[in-house]
Amino acid sequence: AIERAIPLSAGNNNRSLTDSARTRVEELSDDAAAAGFDPASYLKGWRLQLGTLGSGNHFIEVSLDEEDSVWLFLHSGSRGVGNKIAQQHIWAAQNYCGKRSIDLPDRDLAYLEEGTEEFDRYIAELMWAQKFALLNREEMMDRVIGCFSDWTGEAVQERERINCHHNYTEVEHHYGKDVWLSRKGAIDASPGRPGLIPGSMGTASYVVEGKGYAPSLNSAPHGAGREYSRTKARKTFSQEQLRKAMKGIEFRDTPAFIDEIPAAYKDIDAVMADAKDLVTVKHVLRQIVNVKGN
Repeated sequence: AIERAIPLSAGNNNRSLTDSARTRVEELSDDAAAAGFDPASYLKGWRLQLGTLGSGNHFIEVSLDEEDSVWLFLHSGSRGVGNKIAQQHIWAAQNYCGKRSIDLPDRDLAYLEEGTEEFDRYIAELMWAQKFALLNREEMMDRVIGCFSDWTGEAVQERERINCHHNYTEVEHHYGKDVWLSRKGAIDASPGRPGLIPGSMGTASYVVEGKGYAPSLNSAPHGAGREYSRTKARKTFSQEQLRKAMKGIEFRDTPAFIDEIPAAYKDIDAVMADAKDLVTVKHVLRQIVNVKGN
């Protein structure tokens, strides 16, 4: 049911928009107009991407916590339109530095300076992409709740909803200054802030609360992180090993997911032990259903 409700894999879009997706797309269209750009100039079909999962480490899961309460858990981002926006501004930064003969040790370290037209354009479109990512997850979660409700035959009683970015930028106040803080592979762990730290498709995930650890700029890891590259994982592990690792979890049994085998990731329990100063663990989740795109 989840696979029918949500387009999976890179390049797969909705054929039409649900009422909720249409409302969210209208909101994003208004935001883009206010920011002075047209998302269709980056990706013509961006509207039909809202409510799609993608592939790689993106997932949708049904999990249980230590009291067997059900958690519906998903991970995705700003999809193709966000990638197109990022690529454009990476090029703009490289062009900006090149025109000013700025010597860079690597061209991927190109940057834009605050106060310039290029910087303002970048931030406006970046903020839009971050909102797209948030609303994309909200749309998918609404659909997953609908699937779960249909399966159980009764309305879901939603007790809590957590939606947190993990690759993003915003202005925050640290050490007496307002700064642009970029969290890459990290979540906001400000005091009392709820967060999510997933492991892999066959290991535990954590619901956490931030402690506000100043030396980390109130940040915490967003997940386990890879131990093996995708290429190395495919050369190292087999589909049979994936089946054994996923015992007891309903998933689509295909060699497409070999590079997502739990052994390709770092030990999430070790990661959480290292993060003990950053977050308080509220719940430990174990998957019973995993849905991924090829």
